[in-house]
Amino acid sequence: MMNLDLIATSTFGLEAVVARELAALGHESRIPQTGRIEFAGDDTAVAKTNLWLRSADRILIRIGRFQANDFDQLFDGIQALPWEQWIPAEGCFPVSGRSVKSTLTSVPAVQRSAKKAIVTRLLEAHQVSELSESGAKVPVEVALLENTATLTIDTSGTGLHKRGYRDLIGTAPLRETLAAALVQLSFWDPDRPLLDPFCGSGTICIEAAMIARNIAPGLKRQFTAETWPAIDTKVWQQARDEAKAAIGDDLPNPIIASDIDTDALTMAQRHAIRAGVADSIKFQKVPFSELSSSRRHGCLVTNPPYGERIDGLQEVKDLYHSMPLILRRLPTWSFFILTSWNDFERWAARRADRRRKLYNGSIQCTYYQFHGPRPVSDPDVNIDKPADQDIPDATPQVFGGLGDKAKGQADIFANRLRKMDRHRRRWPTRRGITCYRIYNRDIPEIPLMVDRYEDCLHIGEYQRPHDRSIAEHADWLDLMVQTAGLVLDVPHERIFVKHRQPQRGQSQYDRVSENALRRIVTEGGLRFEVNLSDYIDTGLFLDHRITRDLIRCESSGKDVLNLFAYTGSFSVYAAAGGARRITSVDLSRTYLDWARHNVKLNNQPTDQHEFVRANAVDFVMGRQKRREYDLTIIDAPTFSNSKRTEEDWDIQRHHGQLVQDVSRIMKPGGIIFFATNYRRFKLDEEVQADMNAQEITHRTVPEDFANKKTHRCWRIQVREQQHPSCNADKLQS
Repeated sequence: MMNLDLIATSTFGLEAVVARELAALGHESRIPQTGRIEFAGDDTAVAKTNLWLRSADRILIRIGRFQANDFDQLFDGIQALPWEQWIPAEGCFPVSGRSVKSTLTSVPAVQRSAKKAIVTRLLEAHQVSELSESGAKVPVEVALLENTATLTIDTSGTGLHKRGYRDLIGTAPLRETLAAALVQLSFWDPDRPLLDPFCGSGTICIEAAMIARNIAPGLKRQFTAETWPAIDTKVWQQARDEAKAAIGDDLPNPIIASDIDTDALTMAQRHAIRAGVADSIKFQKVPFSELSSSRRHGCLVTNPPYGERIDGLQEVKDLYHSMPLILRRLPTWSFFILTSWNDFERWAARRADRRRKLYNGSIQCTYYQFHGPRPVSDPDVNIDKPADQDIPDATPQVFGGLGDKAKGQADIFANRLRKMDRHRRRWPTRRGITCYRIYNRDIPEIPLMVDRYEDCLHIGEYQRPHDRSIAEHADWLDLMVQTAGLVLDVPHERIFVKHRQPQRGQSQYDRVSENALRRIVTEGGLRFEVNLSDYIDTGLFLDHRITRDLIRCESSGKDVLNLFAYTGSFSVYAAAGGARRITSVDLSRTYLDWARHNVKLNNQPTDQHEFVRANAVDFVMGRQKRREYDLTIIDAPTFSNSKRTEEDWDIQRHHGQLVQDVSRIMKPGGIIFFATNYRRFKLDEEVQADMNAQEITHRTVPEDFANKKTHRCWRIQVREQQHPSCNADKLQS
């Protein structure tokens, strides 16, 4: 057998991976230039490297290398090479070429010169008058780099990424050679679980299974050199027989391939069957948001969408922004993520432990490697124990994690909750109050509010600067929520968490989920529906408990107007207080329907209530010719915008005019209750001058909101004050 100069080509960035694969086959190698790994071998090496190299693109035989400053040198140098050893008289030898930083810049001219030189050599060597090129195909390449010509023949034919198992092409496919390299660059071995949550057509998982079971990637395909007379067919047959005999048993841990795309999963399963590894892979239709595993020390290796598989840039941003929050669920895992998203580390809120520049086709990407905790060395420790079991690890988790400071804060939070709960737990039996606040940012480092709605907890988180990453903060919040549930004896499924921040426009009323978890709660002997899951607010503002009772006491025999009615709780109280007629005005159809439902829950006459879908300002202006209301409630949002209104609502700028306009539709002696949650609010000077405006905030803030600027409230008399029908001071007691 001949000793050959061989070259394995590869994609940029995978040269070292190919070199390691060659070393495993017993070949020393060197990397003289990007994408080319040189090594020596014989005919057997040609067969084995074609069969076994997972990350190489092709196997070339170098026929010769020489200096070529002009076409004469090029022609003579090519003609002097022993082409007849490889190309028979009837052989087909297409010539390709490339030129980089060389004086011979015309690649077509280089190819023509090379072809003519080879023909000249073959005609003389084979002693024939013509070359039919009807036989075995021997592809030739002439490559010029800085005036050095390298002549090679391609033993592979089609690229080595063509394994033979992928007969269907999905969206944004990942080359098999690159997928195999991603697996080999990870920490994964068959004793660990492996997961690809964006598996697409399944390439990463299939390549991993083939690696784990020692299946030669080229076993199901043919190679160009198999038809060459120069290499004995027995060499190929022996190499194939050895490869078949080397196939290992099934894996101890199934590889998990998941995706949200049904068609992609169907394609992936088909490819796994064709590759012979279907039993080694478990396919699941699972969205990334639901990713989870109880297994320890696994590896997540994936190629998430760059934008091609998801319509819209914002969706891609949302996906990457969610990654640390999702991946924190795997605290003992390592993560290996290939993406072209340049700001990935910023979105992940963590720097990778290693990065490698790679190309997915023509797309420049980075392979981000996040190293998780090492498996403990104790042989008695089972790596398959659930992830929440306390097993010490040498390094912290990649995304998330809790330090001693967080655990200390949880202890402080628990003590505060116990203290406040002792004061509140008798309220349902003694005062009939079943919905109340237990905690309201009492500790600055724990900016939460905790409300009890009978057998449920509603927890809101307020924004506050901290030094935690997004995933660490999510773990911190989970710890606080868990602490609240344990201390207050409320199971996790009845705890609802919202993220509160300064709101503008309608965002405080926007849905945050579609769970529609509703409860009927009791307050002041009345029944109200609350939605604890779908909105930032629940439908019943607990801080207005006393204000609602004031409205009940002042409503007897009166016509009541409830502007910005929301879910109609003030209207229900007014009806319970004996109001003659109540008009509820809101721009939202959803909240007006909710208000109607609250009326029905309390068996109040429907003809007592009028529901008007309108902008509050427009409604009041439309009633200017009538003085028809005795009592008006204005509990306005701080900001509001809607496609149905021409101008955004700003309570500081617009409240004065609204109050003046409302006064014009009030009966003599009418009363306006005006409330706002805007902390920097200042009542309009004209309202103070023209009307008897008495701030009653100290009367209306309930005990469970005491010393907190939860709202401000005024009782405004339009003209001559009429004494209320009950004493508001008694309500506070």
